[in-house]
Amino acid sequence: MSLSKIPQVVLKSSSNQCMMPVIALGTAADTNESSAETTKVAVIEAIKLGYTHFDTASVYGSEEALGEAIAEALQLGLIKSREELFITSKLWLTHNFPHLVLPALHKSLQRLKLEYLDLYLIHWPISVQPGDWQPPYSEEVITTFDLKGVWTAMEECQKLGLAKSIGVSNFTCKKLEDLLSFATIPPSVNQVEMNPAWHQKKLREFCEAKGIIITAFSPLGAKGASWGSNEVMDSEILKKIAQAHGRTIAQVSLRWLYEQGVSIAVKSYNKERMKQNLEIFDWSLTRDDHEKINHINQIRVNNGPVVFFANLWDGET
Repeated sequence: MSLSKIPQVVLKSSSNQCMMPVIALGTAADTNESSAETTKVAVIEAIKLGYTHFDTASVYGSEEALGEAIAEALQLGLIKSREELFITSKLWLTHNFPHLVLPALHKSLQRLKLEYLDLYLIHWPISVQPGDWQPPYSEEVITTFDLKGVWTAMEECQKLGLAKSIGVSNFTCKKLEDLLSFATIPPSVNQVEMNPAWHQKKLREFCEAKGIIITAFSPLGAKGASWGSNEVMDSEILKKIAQAHGRTIAQVSLRWLYEQGVSIAVKSYNKERMKQNLEIFDWSLTRDDHEKINHINQIRVNNGPVVFFANLWDGET
């Protein structure tokens, strides 16, 4: 598949109206399943297949391997310059403080061996006291999240050119409303869990009205992950739709997301599946398919990195 065939979306509040490829290769590892070498090899393979958008985070432990893969891809001539790639990373909870945002971004850039990120996100709207705590975090280490102070520091990252665009992850409509009430630079992106078994309809409509692009993580329900679900990949409804189109369940799920107008971060290091995950742009789902998908049982599987985090969602959409 040629690079030109991966559609891109404009990030409206980015520097110079950045274009973001709608599919990113995710690099989050559940426990230690992915070694640095595995990640590096997968990223190089993905670049050969046509991926240009890579999604990482300081907490994933994959920034260094991604940086090495980018350097090697340049050396091998797979890409002519770093500008051909779109790199997203995220600020972790222990750095969710106004004075720690810039140092955290510098650390990420150092690990990636890059001069700037294309997109930098607040990973969760929660602050955890700095320390070597392991998630899920207990209530004792949770502290006040200064959204205004942290966002001002994020805006500074964009103004300095260290991030071409800034955004958030795991933000509800209410959290976004709070943020939009004072933001000088609105968030370009909100990365949230979304798939045929978790539609996020209200949040999707809110973000669309505000010009915020949604990126769907766990687009296949994170089957196999410690916190994942089989609702998507074992769905009889999706299986029948896939058979009718001569496609895989994964392709149907990704195509459905694309037709909802969202971008996608999908994780697979299997060469064949990485290739299949890009083959979703030259066919369409029918109205009948959409009707059927609307009837899939809805379940959110990622309740966050905090022991009591599920309670924070109650009454907040």
